[in-house]
Amino acid sequence: MNQLIRKIENSLHKGFIDQNKPVSGHFKPKLLTNNHHESVLSSLLQELKACKTFTFSVAFITEGGLATLKTMLYDLKLKGVKGRILTSTFLNFNQPKMFKELLKFENVEVRLTGEKGFHSKGYIFEHKEYYSLIVGSSNLTDSALKANYEWNVFLTSLENGEIINHFKRQFEDAWNAAIPLTEEWIAGYKQNYELQPFIKHTTTNALEINTNYLTNDLAKSLSIQPNKMQDAALLQLKTLRETGAKKGLIISATGTGKTYLSAFDVRNFAPKRMLFVVHREQILKKAMQDYRKVLGGNEEDYGILSGNSKDVNAKYLFATIQTISRNSYLHEFSKDHFDYVLIDEVHKAGADSYLKVINYFEPDFLLGMTATPERTDGFNIYELFDYNIAYEIRLQAALEEDMLCPFHYFGVTEFEKNGEIVDDATELKNLVSRERVRHIIEKVNYYGHSGDRVKGLMFCSCKEEARSLSILLNEAGFKTVALTGDNAQEEREAAIQKLESGELQYILSVDIFNEGIDIPFLNQIVMLRQTQSSIIFIQQLGRGLRKHNSKEYVTIIDFIGNYKNNYLIPIALSGDQSMNKDNVRRKTVNTDYIQGVSTINFEEIARKKIFDAINNTNLSTLKALKDAYTEVKNRLGRVPTLHDFIEQNSLDPEVIINYSDNYYNFLLRMKEDIPSLSEYEIATLTMLSKEFLNGKRVHEVILIEELLKESFISKESYIAKLNDFGAYVNDETIQSVENIFALEFFVQNDIKKYGGKSIIKLIDGNYQFNEEIQESLRDSNFTRYIVDIVKCALIKSRKYNKSKPFTLYEKYSRRDVCKLLNWDKNEEGTLNGGRIKNGTCPIFVNYHKNEEDSAAKYLDEFLSNDLFQWCSTKNRTVMAKDINPIVHSTENGVAVHLFVKKHNGEGKDFYYLGPVSVDSESAKNQKLEDEGVHYGVVTMNMLLETPVQYDIYHYLVEE
Repeated sequence: MNQLIRKIENSLHKGFIDQNKPVSGHFKPKLLTNNHHESVLSSLLQELKACKTFTFSVAFITEGGLATLKTMLYDLKLKGVKGRILTSTFLNFNQPKMFKELLKFENVEVRLTGEKGFHSKGYIFEHKEYYSLIVGSSNLTDSALKANYEWNVFLTSLENGEIINHFKRQFEDAWNAAIPLTEEWIAGYKQNYELQPFIKHTTTNALEINTNYLTNDLAKSLSIQPNKMQDAALLQLKTLRETGAKKGLIISATGTGKTYLSAFDVRNFAPKRMLFVVHREQILKKAMQDYRKVLGGNEEDYGILSGNSKDVNAKYLFATIQTISRNSYLHEFSKDHFDYVLIDEVHKAGADSYLKVINYFEPDFLLGMTATPERTDGFNIYELFDYNIAYEIRLQAALEEDMLCPFHYFGVTEFEKNGEIVDDATELKNLVSRERVRHIIEKVNYYGHSGDRVKGLMFCSCKEEARSLSILLNEAGFKTVALTGDNAQEEREAAIQKLESGELQYILSVDIFNEGIDIPFLNQIVMLRQTQSSIIFIQQLGRGLRKHNSKEYVTIIDFIGNYKNNYLIPIALSGDQSMNKDNVRRKTVNTDYIQGVSTINFEEIARKKIFDAINNTNLSTLKALKDAYTEVKNRLGRVPTLHDFIEQNSLDPEVIINYSDNYYNFLLRMKEDIPSLSEYEIATLTMLSKEFLNGKRVHEVILIEELLKESFISKESYIAKLNDFGAYVNDETIQSVENIFALEFFVQNDIKKYGGKSIIKLIDGNYQFNEEIQESLRDSNFTRYIVDIVKCALIKSRKYNKSKPFTLYEKYSRRDVCKLLNWDKNEEGTLNGGRIKNGTCPIFVNYHKNEEDSAAKYLDEFLSNDLFQWCSTKNRTVMAKDINPIVHSTENGVAVHLFVKKHNGEGKDFYYLGPVSVDSESAKNQKLEDEGVHYGVVTMNMLLETPVQYDIYHYLVEE
């Protein structure tokens, strides 16, 4: 407790007296504004996860705001953590349905205050030995917690602090005078609320006019204009055509208005005749309606060519591919009959029917549109359009531009029976059991939907599952229908109409609604099948992303079982195609990459299932690498470089290098016909790739870059270049760089693998490549590989702090640490626990040991997010010659650095958690037992200079 008091005293000193005082960051007062680094929501979640109880006093609450907390509150319920929420009816902002959502939280007591003008916005969290408080401008709305520019103060206090007690007294007074929230109260409130229909409150806390009350004539008079994305795309299409191009490709996320975009471009192009080709008649009719809104004109200008209609003389012809690809219809038109041809869902264009049509017509311009151009059959869509990508906007960018309906994604735990969770091998009878149906109902009711009633789409794994679940859901009181590929188009259209009118609540589907269908009123998507493809995942999620005035957001409920492909979920949501396991883990732990008010939430057990899948899956199989390679090659129309993979947001070059040692070897595995290299040139590429491409230390990369420009550089000029680049410079680091290039740092196997001789030498004060490399650099082919490595390394170096050896929360192997601490030799093979050398001491911790590992009995433990109890290796005492110097490292000026990984499933790399100070008084001898054998260890407490950030801390600590 005394230590805690000192921390808070120091934090208050920093917050209110001297901002330069170095203190633990966890307790310092701070301003929360929803910037790029920290949102009010992330701080709320951090405090909720660690608290004993919580108290919210907020005037305004929305369903979207509650949605952001639902997963956390569910996990807290399982842990027995309870809380209280005090709110009001001030300005009639809070909607009746929101109050119903509040009643779903079994571990939260809710009361309503009658306090006049109640406008508070405060969140109090009780922890084991202290309280934390967030108070300021943020109501409990998704906009206020994540997107709006807000001012909230975060404070920490001990129980006897006057500020926290003042807040608590104010709250208790209002709480005791408030009334409980009940179903009966909500019914009465709803009656009064509905008497004021014309003005409504939005999630942004502003007032808006309800456009449902506008007259039809007024609504029709509002002209349709391009949105921001469409304006940019139209300009790029115009610019593309001005270069003489006759083909163009638009890649645009589902729901961003591709059809309207094409209509605007047709209006600008003003063709004499236009052909719009798509694969389904239902889409055709909707597209024609949208075109009429944009282009106007006479009704007879528009026509459909399909199995049911033959309007071949129309100026604007909308045709199904199945019909127009038939010779009897195709040859009814001359090759130049249409001067503008558009292919929708063009990722299907590799089929013979599409190619037949595309190759037949000779329009002035051919436009292809798709949300997902990626293909797994090797067909090159990009080549079909002369590699002219006129415009591209993916999910993340579309959300940022507010072009899509916000979503709240919930990764929930699949049904469990007798300790077994649904997995890849689960039999159909268990997928359609009544117990699983009850589990599904519980989740869809808890996570809910925006709008008056649910209008949902459930994706099932097979036809039998869809049909059986529909029957069982109907027996439980729901109104559902199952649709599969066996159902006619008319049946599908009728079901969609019933869903919109309220006659149905859910359509259960197997794949048929993945794409090419427009159901903008959907407010809930339920995924009851495992994720087989990130492309299909986004297609299914995208069914709900169209904006509609009946909803403020769409709820995505994804049932996560023991599926081997669970790792695809964070890949799909983040769009990260790097196949780098650490990137995938980070995207599961920290979901702040999602833009706007949208959120991604995983129940704790479901998140663990994803981590298991990541750990147990080889992301870099030959097939996966080849598919990604082919995609980039197809997009560029040439053999890509490593740098191209970064530019195209594709494979992480490090994944390629880990697979094949160097890019030359990789290209050979891709069956590319490339100029051969000598054995020594290949060894050199391997050394430069494996040691420097990761960008963790930029010093060597800068030296290589300079020697590619000139045959030599003086030591003084090299140091000046490092200073210009902002890199830290000292004699030990320069010596380490020379040591690395001389191969003296490496063990014998690596020396042999890297060619056996010094790569860069220091001669008469100048650095230069060895003679053999200088000769090889006369060959532009070999040089290109080196330049490529340097470009990648410099890009990767951007995420590392150049002013010091290590960057917080980045990952390092023991080998990396030996190098970056300027050790003369790579001692990774014997570097366990901790060791002092050259005034530095890295501490390596594998936090969760295997049960069969005797080290499982070690006592490594986070006591808090800024205090770590470290346990030595076996058979050590406080006075041991390798332990006592660590105990007294702080007073002796030894720099101790803490590196932690969750478990061995993460591989060789550890998270860097920063410098630590060892509390020498905490060091003690401990006795442990392993299979009847007693041995001694030493434990000591280490205070972290920077508290571990919320997401990394909980990821490491949780089992």
